[in-house]
This record gives sequence, structure tokens and C-alpha cells, in this order.
Amino acid sequence: MNHDSYPDYYLADILRATKVIALVGASPNPERPSQRVMAFLLRKGYRVIPVNPGQAGKEILGQRVVGRLADIEEPIDMVDVFRAANALPAVVDEVLTLSPLPKVIWGQLSVRHDEAAAKAEAAGIKVVMDRCPAIEYPRLIG
Repeated sequence: MNHDSYPDYYLADILRATKVIALVGASPNPERPSQRVMAFLLRKGYRVIPVNPGQAGKEILGQRVVGRLADIEEPIDMVDVFRAANALPAVVDEVLTLSPLPKVIWGQLSVRHDEAAAKAEAAGIKVVMDRCPAIEYPRLIG
């Protein structure tokens, strides 16, 4: 996949097929972009599971926070990453330990690491980087 530009159908298909999202880097601070995006996704009907080791066991927007992806007890469709780009390889490594594998890893704005993306794609996972589903959803789905 060329990560410099994504066809609209590629993003729209992902957003339509996704039901359960693990949001890595979820923040309890309502001013943080991760919480605003999480609120948007919840309003659109997605099940969003916040992932933040420092908040594990607490709640963000009424959703129980887990400390790591492996703590999620249901299949995940998408892992939405609100971490620095240099953290993406470790997130991909953690994702690759899950069973079943998520269908998509989505790196938020400025989250891009081509080697990590290639590793995920080699395992059959779709990757989107440097995009925000809360921007793409209204543009592509309405």
C-alpha cells in the first residue's frame, strides 16, 4: 500500500466494516485529541475500548480502560494509535501477538512508521497512517 495517499474507497470500506476499536493512548483529559476522537467514534456507534496502562481499571467516557491490547477479551477490528510515531513498531509487535488479529491498524495524524506498517501488512493487516477517522468518517460516510 502506498501510504502517501489512500483511495477513498479503501478508507470508507475500513470505516464501514469496523465495529470494535481499541484506542491505544486514550486519555482521560477531555482536551486531548484522543478523547475527542473517542467520543466521536462512540457517537457513530463504534464500540471503543480505551488502552492506557496508567488508567487501567478506570473509565474514559464510560468505557473501562485496559492496560494493554492483550487484556481485551473480544476480537478487535481496528487498533487506532494515539502514540508517537516511534512507538508504532512496539504497537505492531503487540498487535501481532493477538488472536484473532485485528483487520486494521490506524495511525493518527503524524503517526507514520513505514517499516512497522510493512511488518503489519506482511501479516495481512491493513494499515492507515497519518489520518484521523473522525476527519475521514464525515468526509466519506456522512
